[in-house]
Amino acid sequence: MASLGVRPVLPPPLTSISDPPPLFDGTTRLYISYSRPYAQRVWIARNYKGLQDKINLVPINLQDGPAWYKEKVYPENKVPSLEHNGKVLGESLDLIKYVDANFEGTPLFPSDPAKKEFGEQLISHVDTFSKDLFVSLKGDAVQQASPAFEYLENALGKFDDGPFLLGQFSLVDIAYIPFVERFQIVFAEVFKHDITEGRPKLATWFEELNKLNAYTETRVDPQEIVDLFKKRFLPQQ
Repeated sequence: MASLGVRPVLPPPLTSISDPPPLFDGTTRLYISYSRPYAQRVWIARNYKGLQDKINLVPINLQDGPAWYKEKVYPENKVPSLEHNGKVLGESLDLIKYVDANFEGTPLFPSDPAKKEFGEQLISHVDTFSKDLFVSLKGDAVQQASPAFEYLENALGKFDDGPFLLGQFSLVDIAYIPFVERFQIVFAEVFKHDITEGRPKLATWFEELNKLNAYTETRVDPQEIVDLFKKRFLPQQ
């Protein structure tokens, strides 16, 4: 099982006995859970744009979360959420676009019209993509998940000016990688199947993503992913 790279020291998750930060004091805060793929999306975007000093990371323990988070921050009681300019916003796909549009740093969406159009197509498909992967666990997982991974392999061949989904790294890669990361690990460890076999573009995508500190700093411990999937989705394994 692949090991994690060097990671920065991360703050411990806040629990039911943790005091709140000084809410709505002008500080921008990204509330996440380290293990949640939706939160990972916004965390990657923050890192890639170099906003570590502009957006504070506030991890929440969702199994023993502080009451003030739901009461005073985000009534949905989910992560991620972003406290910015006196308001709190949610939904990970909306947030990665919001962070890209409202903060300085490397743009995460291209200006090229063809890439923008294809990028929007890919983003509109990502929920179906992840749902298909989870559904595959109920049957012959390797066979049933194959069309989803083929979709990604084909999408990676659309542009030839880089190894990512729109050629250059973008919020489209950010939308997909948390789920592909988890299923790559689960399929390798549980089903002894390499999802990049016969998919060279997908293999290169992983290689290039793993060169980006903005992403690798957010990766979850592989064993934690396997244990979670076995408990929640694969009790027979």
